[in-house]
This record gives sequence, structure tokens and C-alpha cells, in this order.
Amino acid sequence: MAIKKSELYSSLWSSCDELRGSMDPSQYKDYVLVLLFIKYVSDKYAGLPFAPITIPAGAGFADMVALKGKPDIGDQINKKIIAPLASANKLFDLPDFDDANKLGTGQEKVERLTNLIAIFQNPALDFSKNRAAHDDILGDAYEFLMQHFAKDSGKSKGQFYTPAEVSKVIAK
Repeated sequence: MAIKKSELYSSLWSSCDELRGSMDPSQYKDYVLVLLFIKYVSDKYAGLPFAPITIPAGAGFADMVALKGKPDIGDQINKKIIAPLASANKLFDLPDFDDANKLGTGQEKVERLTNLIAIFQNPALDFSKNRAAHDDILGDAYEFLMQHFAKDSGKSKGQFYTPAEVSKVIAK
């Protein structure tokens, strides 16, 4: 069964709500999209031989779920999830999940990260069952975030975001 975009967008919006007040809205996407990416690739490719992305043992979304509520959750996400994924797949420029300036300190950070992970645990966001051909879920998520937070970055969204419909017309 395909993922309902309304469910995806609702989860993205809930994630942004969780980050509200802790950082500039233009930075929400950095954390939300990385969590969505980890959830997506874990659901789609974990354990599959010859997958387009490598999920090292201990660095999948289920391993991130196991960190919920731990006092060093941010540091452990960086070391056990982000670093192995980045290393195995040559990824770079990933956000710091232990950044006190953006995520808070102590129990505030633990709760914020635990709540973010819980949002993506929603059974309706099971990407392993998504079989829709030509469905760019991650692209749609990015577009959704850009549409809603472009104005908060101090720029009009037209300065760095082109709606898909305009791109299609230009391409034709």
C-alpha cells in the first residue's frame, strides 16, 4: 500500500512543531529530512543485497528508536547512526544531533529528539510497502518543507525554490 502524502505531510509538520523555538525555521529541514531519510532507507533497503544505499549494522531507524529517552541520545545518534551511514555511503554535511544551541540541553534535548523519532515511528509511514512507481517521496517532503518555510528564511521562495509545475512547463 502506498504512503498517503497527507500522512507524510502531517508527520513532517509535527516534526517541525517539535523543533519550534529551538532553532531558525529554515533549519528544520536539516533535521526533519535526515530523520525521514534514515527512516526511508531503513524501511526500503536494510538487509537487501545490492541496495543502492548501505545501512551498516546498528545504524538503521530501529537502532535510532532504541536510543529514545537515553540521556546521551544526541551524541549516540551522531556516533551510532549518522557517522556509520555517512561513512558507508560517502554522505556529508549532516546536522549535529547533539547541538545544544539548536536542540536544547539536558532533558529538553532528550525529550525533543525522543519525540521526533516517535513521530517517524508512525505505522502509516512504513516505506517498505510503498510500491508507487515514479513516486518521489523524499523530493515531495523537501518540496513541502520549502513551500512552508521559504518565507521564514528572509527570502521569497522563488529565490531558491521552483515549484514542480513551473519546472515542468519550462522543461516542455
